[in-house]
Amino acid sequence: MPSSPDRPRAPLAVTCGEPAGIGPEVVARARARTSAPFFVLGNPDHFAGFGIETRTIDAPADARSDILCILPHDVPGAAIPGQPVGAQAAGVISAIARAVDLATTGAASGIVTAPINKKALKDGAGFPHPGHTEYLAALGGDADVVMMLACPELRVVPATIHIPLSQVPATLTPATLETVLRVTHAGLIRDFGIARPRIAVAGLNPHAGEGGTMGREEVDWIADLVIRLAPDLGCFGPLPADTMFHAAARAGYDAAVCMYHDQALIPIKTIDFAGGVNVTLGLPFIRTSPDHGTAFDIAGRGLADPTSMVAAIEMAWDMAGRRG
Repeated sequence: MPSSPDRPRAPLAVTCGEPAGIGPEVVARARARTSAPFFVLGNPDHFAGFGIETRTIDAPADARSDILCILPHDVPGAAIPGQPVGAQAAGVISAIARAVDLATTGAASGIVTAPINKKALKDGAGFPHPGHTEYLAALGGDADVVMMLACPELRVVPATIHIPLSQVPATLTPATLETVLRVTHAGLIRDFGIARPRIAVAGLNPHAGEGGTMGREEVDWIADLVIRLAPDLGCFGPLPADTMFHAAARAGYDAAVCMYHDQALIPIKTIDFAGGVNVTLGLPFIRTSPDHGTAFDIAGRGLADPTSMVAAIEMAWDMAGRRG
C-alpha cells in the first residue's frame, strides 16, 4: 500500500528472531543508532536489560523512533542465552508470518528479520523450510526470489545458495541463472533506484573456464545466456571470479551474480564483515536482515555488534522510500 503526502510512511516491522541468540540484543542496541521508525514483534521481556528504554504498543502506528517499541507477540518463557527453548519455536515462526501480513496490508513499510536458528525451529515446531528466504517466498505466494548481500561497496547475489559444492554444477541451469538475473535486475531498479543496472556475471570454473580447458559450462551455455540477456538486463561476463572484486573492478558494475555461496559471500564479508545486509529480492514486500546468525556463543555476554542490524533497518527504510 503506497504512502501519500496525507499518510506518513508506516514503520518497519522487526521480527524477534531466536530469543536464545543475539537477536534481542542487536535489535535493542540498534534503536539507539538509527532514526528509522520500527517496532519489534516479540515478548517484551526478551528485550529488557540492554540499557534501552522500551514500551509496549497496541498497533504499529504507535511506534516511535526514540524508544524501543514492542508489539507483543506470543513467544512464551524466558530468553535463555545460548539455549533454545522448543516451546518458543512456534512463536518465532508465527512472528515472521505476522510481520509479512502487516507489510502486505500496509501497516508496516517492510520487514527486518532478526536471526533464526533453523535446527531450533525444526526441532521445536517442525519448521519445514531450509531458512528464512524459502519461508518468506512461500508467504509471498511462492515468488521467484534471490538472496542479495549488500554493503555500500558491493552487492552480490549467489545463484545457488545452501547446497554442497558438489551439487552446484547440476543445480545451476540456464533457467535458474536467467531467473536470478531477471530478479536481480528488477530489484536493482525497484529497491535501489538504479535506472539502468550493470550486472557482472562470474564464471563457475577457475579463470571462467579458460576457453573450456578448466571446465565447459562457460563455453557450453553461460556465455550464450549472458549475451542473449545483455540487451535487456545489462549483464556481462562470464568473468574470472578472482579478478572481479578489487576496487577498480567493482566500479564497473552495480551487482555481481556469482555461481555459488562462498564465491559471493567471501568478498563481501572481507570488505564489510560487520555491516553487510541480507536482502531478499523478488518478494511483494521489503525484507532485509543482518548478515549474521544467532551467535549462541556470545549471546547474553554484551558482546554483540548491532552494526549489521542497523544497516538492515536503514536499508529497508530507504527501500520503502523508493517504493513510495
